[in-house]
Amino acid sequence: MSESHTLMDGKLHVYRRENSCFWQCAAYLSGRNHRQSTKETNIAYAREFARDWYLDRVAEDRLRRRGMLTETDRVPVLVPVPLAPQRGEKTFREAAAVFEREYEAMTLGERNASYVASKGRVLRLYLNPFFGDLPLSQVTAGRIQEYRLHRVTPPSEPERVRYTKDGRERIGKVRAWKRPSRQTLHNEIVCLRQVLKTANRKGWIAALPDMSSPYRASGKISHRAWFSPQEYKRLYEATRERARNPKKERWREECEQFHDFVLFMVNTGLRPDEAQRLQFRDVSVVVDDATAERILEIEVRGKRGVGYCKSMPGAVLPFQRVRKRKGGEPADLVFGLVQRELLNAVLDELDLKKDRDGNARTAYSLRHTYICMRLMEGADIYQVAKNCRTSVEMIEKYYASHIANTLDASAINVRRQKPAKRRAASEEAT
Repeated sequence: MSESHTLMDGKLHVYRRENSCFWQCAAYLSGRNHRQSTKETNIAYAREFARDWYLDRVAEDRLRRRGMLTETDRVPVLVPVPLAPQRGEKTFREAAAVFEREYEAMTLGERNASYVASKGRVLRLYLNPFFGDLPLSQVTAGRIQEYRLHRVTPPSEPERVRYTKDGRERIGKVRAWKRPSRQTLHNEIVCLRQVLKTANRKGWIAALPDMSSPYRASGKISHRAWFSPQEYKRLYEATRERARNPKKERWREECEQFHDFVLFMVNTGLRPDEAQRLQFRDVSVVVDDATAERILEIEVRGKRGVGYCKSMPGAVLPFQRVRKRKGGEPADLVFGLVQRELLNAVLDELDLKKDRDGNARTAYSLRHTYICMRLMEGADIYQVAKNCRTSVEMIEKYYASHIANTLDASAINVRRQKPAKRRAASEEAT
């Protein structure tokens, strides 16, 4: 099955046949079909060629209809080939190598190691294959838009996973194509901008191209997947039942650990990565002066650096059970890696993997549940944001917008008193 694209308001077609690696272009003018091979394997270059070829064919057809050309005359086609770098001009691949080296050195210890490594992965898998051999002067706004189109267009042939073994590149199994999310594409454009900024600082380009998306993003208010109080009750009852009666006896400890993890997360609001790095010496059981209740004071180390969290009373008992089960050495991890497979298995059994809007629930949804429940109980939004090490703006945008309890009916359902004369006339008429 061939892959095709339409340009110039549907008058120009760019397509590729099943048994060919080159893109073709076709147009219908004055009762006849015109076809031409672009000799390009990259869709971005093929579209540029097709546009110029189509304009030449339109001009040729107009001259022929005016009698200024015979049937054997033909306007030469100007083939747009990528310009070779001028002497001393750097390519995108060279700028990307400099950026990667600088970014890793300058952010050492300040950014999460996995986030820093993700920059190299984006460059290796997506940006360098598309922009790598281009001179920096050719990375224009149009080329960046072609990259966006390239990322959201499914390939004509299934992509195979490439990996390196024994110093040689090998091709593995077929990987199913998945359209990248908006956030994924945004992260790739951010990495592209950082590479071009590096080139600008080095003096290799005079200015950055326009990298804004030509079409406005959705302005709808979205919310994070969370568990309502009824759904959360079903979840912890299911995890408690698994802890008491595991499907296999050797899974008992993991099921007990997972049940305590769910209760701990919903009563503290920690991020999953923060819970993974949590050690026993970071947690203290104290009696709160304001409420006279036993709570946990947690020293959190996460993506925002070192912060502090005060838990709900419901987090104390799960933490004590974990400490008793593991021995509770100061440098030992409280939970370690999130048991993702067990979480998905429980959610699938309860039919809670996705909410009514199709958002998938993950371990992060336990943090979202904590925030939503605090807002529903009337907690101060600033204190919730401070305890969760986030901003009030984020909570108002993603949580408070869909929590009915944040609306004050007494402030909304206000009725203005009628003037005395109008009220008397109304009563008399009634």
